[in-house]
Amino acid sequence: MSSKADVVTAEQAKRSAKIFHYGNILAVLIPFPLFIFWFGGSMITYAMLRHNPNPRVGHYTQIGAYFYYGLAGLLIPVLTFAPGDFFAKYWLHLWILGAMVMIPLSIYQILKINREQWYDTNISH
Repeated sequence: MSSKADVVTAEQAKRSAKIFHYGNILAVLIPFPLFIFWFGGSMITYAMLRHNPNPRVGHYTQIGAYFYYGLAGLLIPVLTFAPGDFFAKYWLHLWILGAMVMIPLSIYQILKINREQWYDTNISH
């Protein structure tokens, strides 16, 4: 039985760990339509990266998912139970608040990823 070993380089893992956070930042910077499209795109991204051979990639992806789905989940009851004209009057406030939460958290995680020591990961088939 032959075993072929592939390698996920440290640089590839580091780049992959940042993808979800970059998506989060873009989603709050351009909320219409990116926030909505990122909801679907984030699920695909999460599914691809959460089980990366390097477990640190999955860890940082999961943290990014907590941030995004937490914000999206908060908006659902706020907008569902708000008065009829709430969104029309306060959408800018909601956008700024969401950006003030998401952007610093995501930038902090990206900086943390950049400071971490990354190693090549072997994948055996």
